Amino acid sequence: MKPAPFEYVRPGSVDDVLSELGRDGAKVIAGGQSLVPILAMRLARPTTLVDINAIGDLGVLTSVSKGLHVGATVRQRAVQHDPTAARIPLLRMALPWVGHRELRSRGTVCGSLAHADSAAELPAVACCLDATITVASPRGERLVAASEFFVAAMTTSVQPDELVTSVHFPYATTNQGFGFAEIARRHGDFALAGVAVRVDARDPFRPTARVVCFGVSDKPVVRDVSAWLASAVATEGAETPEMTIRASLSDGSADLADDVVDTVGDAHGSTAYRRQLIAALSSRELARAYIRATQDQVETT
Repeated sequence: MKPAPFEYVRPGSVDDVLSELGRDGAKVIAGGQSLVPILAMRLARPTTLVDINAIGDLGVLTSVSKGLHVGATVRQRAVQHDPTAARIPLLRMALPWVGHRELRSRGTVCGSLAHADSAAELPAVACCLDATITVASPRGERLVAASEFFVAAMTTSVQPDELVTSVHFPYATTNQGFGFAEIARRHGDFALAGVAVRVDARDPFRPTARVVCFGVSDKPVVRDVSAWLASAVATEGAETPEMTIRASLSDGSADLADDVVDTVGDAHGSTAYRRQLIAALSSRELARAYIRATQDQVETT
């Protein structure tokens, strides 16, 4: 199929973009890796495509005191290979799983967030790290926490006349550890199920922990699992610390999977299979994240 007819504009400033978005049926395009296939299948029929690539300020990747500021047109591959991104281990873990190399060369970080695919990796990472998204409108700018940004499948809190201009990812701190894993039929395909994990082990016997599951509901599902992890840390008897924790987490992982997986089965995997995946991935990555946190493996360069 081919897209339905549309007008194309390429403004040179954010104000001009917002002016175009004030018209009915306008849609922003940056990398196009999410939008163009939807247009081709006529799942969306915008009257105008507003190309934001000519706005230089939106293509900047900036290191600030406590995090990385990613502009709306910064490509995923640029972030993946930027040395500063090493200070955000979870982002580095997840980006190689976002599509294929060619798609990451064009696709943008902010575009993936704005598209809000339920099987996408970057929305889960944003929720796990408490990222902050900056949204501009004719009324001014507002900051939106990732936990409030995603509303449902391919739906965010961004209004039709608003533009996502950047996202801020905080740097990892001492005694934080992270884990990421997903299962897909082939590398680069949509995830059947996946998890992003963050552990803070400043007190190794009372760690705080968060698991974000994706591909199993209509948006990233965030769960605080601090009590679950703390209980597992107190268990003894396995050959290695990681195996000790994983063995102790195995009972609770099934409860977590039952709680978060509400997607219906499809040709790629049943609901029960996705629950098995979440149970296995969450316990494994939570254990690994705890070990990384206690070994203080955060990069600071």
